[in-house]
Amino acid sequence: MDIGRLDQAEPFVTKDGSTIREVAGRVSLATQNQSLAEATVPAGGATDQHFHRVSEEIYFFTSGRGRMRLGDEEAEVRAGDTVVIPPGVEHKLWASADADLQLLCCCAPAYSNDDTVITEP
Repeated sequence: MDIGRLDQAEPFVTKDGSTIREVAGRVSLATQNQSLAEATVPAGGATDQHFHRVSEEIYFFTSGRGRMRLGDEEAEVRAGDTVVIPPGVEHKLWASADADLQLLCCCAPAYSNDDTVITEP
């Protein structure tokens, strides 16, 4: 049995500008159909607006607060909230100025920079 440990996962910056630590997926424990990572948007920061051609994502916010754009809608998000992002739908996150926004992100199929399309300069 292989066990992924968040505290041992090497952080890396994704194409949209967030920092993630993957515990299961292409760069960590080998998975066949999905990935799981902790993502962090620094206080006052934002991701680049983007979409994924194939992957569906689930965001579960674990700490902090901020805003999320999903398609044409925007809403406040905070720890305990969950958002499902269908493939092909543009999305963006902003962290509040006072704290990092952290979330668990599950992607199916597994996250790949090649599946990410940035839609803003």
